Amino acid sequence: MNAPSSRPDFGDSAAGECILIVDFGSQVTQLIARRVREAGVYCEIAPFTQAEAAFHRLRPAGIILSGSPASVPEEGSPRAPQLLFEAGVPILGICYGQQVMTHQLGGEVRPGHETGEGGEFGRAFLTVSAECALFDGLWQVGERHQVWMSHGDKVTRLAPGFAIVATSDGAPFAVIADEARRFYGTQFHPEVVHTPDGARLIANFVRHVCGLSGTWTMAEFRKTKIAEIRAQVGAGRVICGLSGGVDSAVAAVLIHEAIGDQLTCVFVDHGLMRMNEAREVVALFRDHYNIPLVHVEAEDLFLDGLAGLTDPEAKRKFIGKTFIEVFEAEAKKLGGADFLAQGTLYPDVIESVSFTGGPSVTIKSHHNVGGLPERMNMALVEPLRELFKDEVRALGRELGLPQAFVGRHPFPGPGLAIRIPGEVTRERCETLRKADAIYLEEIRNAGLYDAIWQAFAVLLPVKTVGVMGDARTYDHVCALRAVTSTDGMTADVFPFDATFLTRVATRIVNEVRGINRVVYDYTSKPPGTIEWE
Repeated sequence: MNAPSSRPDFGDSAAGECILIVDFGSQVTQLIARRVREAGVYCEIAPFTQAEAAFHRLRPAGIILSGSPASVPEEGSPRAPQLLFEAGVPILGICYGQQVMTHQLGGEVRPGHETGEGGEFGRAFLTVSAECALFDGLWQVGERHQVWMSHGDKVTRLAPGFAIVATSDGAPFAVIADEARRFYGTQFHPEVVHTPDGARLIANFVRHVCGLSGTWTMAEFRKTKIAEIRAQVGAGRVICGLSGGVDSAVAAVLIHEAIGDQLTCVFVDHGLMRMNEAREVVALFRDHYNIPLVHVEAEDLFLDGLAGLTDPEAKRKFIGKTFIEVFEAEAKKLGGADFLAQGTLYPDVIESVSFTGGPSVTIKSHHNVGGLPERMNMALVEPLRELFKDEVRALGRELGLPQAFVGRHPFPGPGLAIRIPGEVTRERCETLRKADAIYLEEIRNAGLYDAIWQAFAVLLPVKTVGVMGDARTYDHVCALRAVTSTDGMTADVFPFDATFLTRVATRIVNEVRGINRVVYDYTSKPPGTIEWE
């Protein structure tokens, strides 16, 4: 089954009011999109294999070429359609994008091992050597600025028309420019937070070099998406799977605004939710929004099916498969549905398989995009597929969802099943639910909830010896996790003080039967993921 495109179609009147990002398989291509949107400009990502078609469809005001794990000198490595360099629009090449542009326009790129200088990875400092439109109002000649490098190959000879405008110790062509054609290349990655001025450099490109106004907003996205949903669905019926989280809720409210009672929401209560969450979801949709809602109590179905499963991918795929089976069964009871709506987000798809079918590497499957059976007879409606988490929150506020709901921390579709490494049982779910509720209550009491991207407890398949009331115990370990992030693609550990962690640990051990030890997870992302499974 092929999912229909969910990208906004702005029509001919808006052609040119966007940026095309050509994806060569970098794990951080989506961060380029994020920086462009932060500048108030709409963008789309297309893999290099589909870039020419995307260019003709969008007629973009500018093009950004992404990084890649590939090597330009290697035979068969990705190339940009030559049409892009002949179209007369500004181009920004980032890392591999700089190298492939140089190579295709007549310059030279060599592997680091051939130059004898090796690669350049991590923090670096470049020196601005000439004026450049990318630097306007930001960097001056002679200044040194921190950037983030990650490259083995390097440009060794410029293409005709280009000049060096910044250098670093490991990259004599750190920034190059052809001002006449408005072509620019950075060997470093401006899209990552480790390049402090990177977002402003990208904003300079899309706003000043490409001449875009920066007026793209969630209000515009809402309007465009509603029109697109109506065009896609027509007179058909849509069934929307609510997971209890922000993503599916925002998707449901948006779709309901577009097509009204053609939408029926199905909330599958799989017994893997946080404390009182199922009741809150039902109340919000039935009472507040008056959206048709079917509440399926399926705890036995899911927990019985999870019995004996310990591999995280097996658990995820079972849950995803079972979700779809339940949706199909409910659709039949409702007289049939033509479309299945999901709250799939950009990071979900990027981490599962490249967003547009490009060469990005799979990290793990997500319940929204993994395990869908081929026999499924409903097309997909995924109106949030291009949005990052905070953009979904902004859309939720635009749609009038309560702030207390919109501001909730992310919660995975598989729920507590991936926060219980090993086998999932009713007893373990209940134990974890209580510990997690205490943890979140203390975070809110401390006024820290909104400062944290995601916080949760994990029940480990490990038992340790303890002493409680002069008696020996042999119970589970509970791990606490809290991170800060802007997009969920990278994350840092939240720096709780010892007093807070001690208070939480004391409450959990005293109030939750089955836990006698609490630890705190200090791992950032990368190298870890936010969730434990």
